[in-house]
Amino acid sequence: MSEENITRIHLDGKEYILIGTAHVSKHSAEQVKEVIEAEQPDSVCVELDEQRYQSIIDGSKWKQMDIIQVIKEKKASLLLMNLAISSFQNRMADQFGIKAGQEMIQGIESAKETGAKLVLADRNIQITFARIWGNLGLKGKSLLLSQVIASIFSKDTITEEELEKMKNQDTINAILNEFTESFPRLKKPLIDERDQYLAQKIKDAPGEKIVAVLGAAHVPGIKEEIKKEQDMAKLNERPPKSKIPKIVGWSIPFMIIAIIAYTFIANPSAGFSQTLSWILWHGSLSALGAAVAFGHPLAILTAFVAAPITSLNPLLASGWFAGLAQAYVRRPSVHDFETLTEDVFTVKGFWRNKVTRILLIVVLSNIGSSIGTFIGGADVIRLFFQNL
Repeated sequence: MSEENITRIHLDGKEYILIGTAHVSKHSAEQVKEVIEAEQPDSVCVELDEQRYQSIIDGSKWKQMDIIQVIKEKKASLLLMNLAISSFQNRMADQFGIKAGQEMIQGIESAKETGAKLVLADRNIQITFARIWGNLGLKGKSLLLSQVIASIFSKDTITEEELEKMKNQDTINAILNEFTESFPRLKKPLIDERDQYLAQKIKDAPGEKIVAVLGAAHVPGIKEEIKKEQDMAKLNERPPKSKIPKIVGWSIPFMIIAIIAYTFIANPSAGFSQTLSWILWHGSLSALGAAVAFGHPLAILTAFVAAPITSLNPLLASGWFAGLAQAYVRRPSVHDFETLTEDVFTVKGFWRNKVTRILLIVVLSNIGSSIGTFIGGADVIRLFFQNL
């Protein structure tokens, strides 16, 4: 049995066997099967949380999704981003003729076949996302989103040989060092904290011999963190929500309404011009977003009408109404949910599938309305000073 990409740790009378894998590598899946069968461990730890584990064992989860409920719960943007990231990983996996995360699936199956205890060792993905997002400023959030989106729609390919080279520890460390130069706050919740969490879960796994199936980037950190006791309650904390976005969200509408009201009293004609500017900028840009997503005319009209109103209430968003209108006239069929995982392989598929088209309408209409707030607001202020 090859010891390549395998790290053995002996601690407090227990043996830990860490397998560093690449998430879309055929060789990684084969090595996981080989190691578990040869070692016959008491426990097998996989780098999954309950949510991702359920999505792996229940491949039909998309068929039960209620798209209207997703919009009402304000989860459209998150779902669209998850689908896009999944698309990027699935395209790479498809290039090598395997399933994305095949090494984790193999770990689950081999644990069952050998009678080992399966341990879901990763932190809840929503907590990780919340801690990542909470650690980034506005500039960092914008930069991260732009790079993620750029990588999603990139058509670059990677050879399996290059993929295997990424499992070399020096390469991994070099990648992380370069990555954290752009996003210094991102490495802590994405890598360091999860190293700590994974290490503690692996350490607490039952039995004297434990095999852990991990992304290669986590192995160096886990080797160090497994020697310590981790504060799991602290690692599971969600960051407190900042009050600044809420204050800004209510301040802008209040200021705009106050300026327009004052102008109407002083100069009704100028006040009418301000109101028209606010309506047209918001309505047009939000409607443009819906149109770019190839929305139904009713969805485009809804975005136009809703945007000037919802922009004055931070609790509402024009994209939600446009998305609901689209769902009403172009409700996704069972076929759309069945082909969802295939359609997100391509940019064209994102627009073709009725599910992702609704999500795109929600997101792009909201982006249009947000841009309208800055342009329309600036024009309202310009007209105010012109008519003082």
